[in-house]
Amino acid sequence: MDKDPNKRGVSDAHNHHHAQKRRQRRDTTKGGKSHAEKPGDGKFYLYGLHTVRHALENPQRTKITLYGTKNAFSRLDRDLAALNVTIEEKLPRELDRMVGSDAVHQGIVLETKPLLPKSLEELNDASLVLVLDQVTDPHNVGAILRSAVALGAGAVITTARHSAAESGVMAKSASGALDMIDHIEVRNLSATLESLNSAGYQTIGLDSSGEHPLEQAIQPGKIALLMGAEGKGLRQKTRDTCTTLSRLDMPGRIKSLNVSNAAALALYVARRALDQSGSS
Repeated sequence: MDKDPNKRGVSDAHNHHHAQKRRQRRDTTKGGKSHAEKPGDGKFYLYGLHTVRHALENPQRTKITLYGTKNAFSRLDRDLAALNVTIEEKLPRELDRMVGSDAVHQGIVLETKPLLPKSLEELNDASLVLVLDQVTDPHNVGAILRSAVALGAGAVITTARHSAAESGVMAKSASGALDMIDHIEVRNLSATLESLNSAGYQTIGLDSSGEHPLEQAIQPGKIALLMGAEGKGLRQKTRDTCTTLSRLDMPGRIKSLNVSNAAALALYVARRALDQSGSS
């Protein structure tokens, strides 16, 4: 038995100190990666050179503060004084705290507000659009946006609920595409498909049970491709409202693809068909 209360107090204080340090580490890490700070009032952080460059060039985006290292500011290759945004130089570890140490920020972070989604009435006369039926993973949505821009889609349509919210993760996966394509948000996807049908779009749902391969199902004219959530696929009401259900045939041993890869392939097939028919 320890008879020295002062010694016991020192030991307790020592243990308390280390317990407190352990709690702090638990509070600031998850799976070995630091949590990102989050600005309030609906603001969030974009990061990475490509992402930030395109965000700065987008007149529709509200930019608040640009944070970065001296080296990253020079690599950004922009006249900072002409950006009409607050500039703050930061150390890499400070940027890590803002966006998380696992985020590849390349020394540049932009505090911004989400883009305002457009309505279906604002859809231009694009020959190719992409519709996402409750695809919620921001990595997948970002990759899909990148493919949509690369293959000349005029807009990406999502539902107001059960869709991925704009985020730094999505923007980084999109590598600038988030600010390069119209994002249309709708409340009722079935009604939207009916409107697209009335506007002359062939609405093609990608589904493994589709009667024909996509390249055979496409008809001359405007195309709206529909992709369902990974695992669940298209909802039944969505399937019922499409003008066509088609499939992507895989000649190899694996017969299905991640939704972002499937979207890229479907967009490529549709773009080739439009180019060949002269509808692009």
